[in-house]
Amino acid sequence: MKRSRELTHSSPERDRLARALQARHTGLSHARAKRAIVEGQVEVDGETVRDPGAWVTAQAQVIWHRARPTDRTPAHLRVELLHIDADVAVAVKPAGLLSIPTPDREKDTLVSRLALAVARRRGARPFLAVVHRLDRDTSGLCAFATSRRGQASLQAQLLDRSMSREYDAVVVGDLAAAAGTFDQELVGDGLRRKRWVARAGERGKVAVTHWRVVERFGDATLVRVALETGRTHQIRIHFAAAGHPVLGDPVYSAGVARPASHGLARQALHAGELAFRHPADGRPLRFTAAPPDDFARLLERLRRGRIER
Repeated sequence: MKRSRELTHSSPERDRLARALQARHTGLSHARAKRAIVEGQVEVDGETVRDPGAWVTAQAQVIWHRARPTDRTPAHLRVELLHIDADVAVAVKPAGLLSIPTPDREKDTLVSRLALAVARRRGARPFLAVVHRLDRDTSGLCAFATSRRGQASLQAQLLDRSMSREYDAVVVGDLAAAAGTFDQELVGDGLRRKRWVARAGERGKVAVTHWRVVERFGDATLVRVALETGRTHQIRIHFAAAGHPVLGDPVYSAGVARPASHGLARQALHAGELAFRHPADGRPLRFTAAPPDDFARLLERLRRGRIER
């Protein structure tokens, strides 16, 4: 959505989306306009917007797709689906949502929401296979296979390390270098799913993490992280072992003081870029997702704190 949705005062040059839709369709009631928007039939400049109160400019292209099937899924069960075809789907996972159920058999997970969305599109129970997953409190891009061909191809790309995954992370402290690589094997206790860097003589699983500094705040650093391997908690463990745990990490930041301005209720980790070859024809696909609002607000607070100092 354009910056216009952030405007807070109406004028002849901007209006709420429901009223803008009414203005473009003579005789359309306000209630009907709101329903069309909430049910996903309205696009603004090519993007589906479900908020009837979103601000739009007079120049914005507002299109009502009357024939589009309505989506009456409750807002808290919707999924942001960036791509879907016969072999692969890419969705954005919000922080706080599990990628897949645990042994406790949670009903609301990213895969269950995606299955619901795909079933609505295809009219049948979909084939869905998890390719990789994110921690509950990590936001960002996840890929799923929607066919066995897709599953085999994407899993192979993970194994040969040709699938590209990049993350935005805020870590505690000021990193000494501008870029670097962690190449340390990981081990775990097998019980609590907690892991750590292998000690001398201890055999673990290969884990390689590349990183570069994007922005420094003094008591914290924004980094861009590229995974070469994808071990559970890999980014969190590697940075914690280096003395710079991910901000807000409840597991791997014990004993490390947090910046006073962090204000985040989860770990500051977001999967922002995903790239791979399409399983059918090998064409390159690349997806990006901007950090969610809580992550963006964290960066604003850290910048403000740096300026005030």
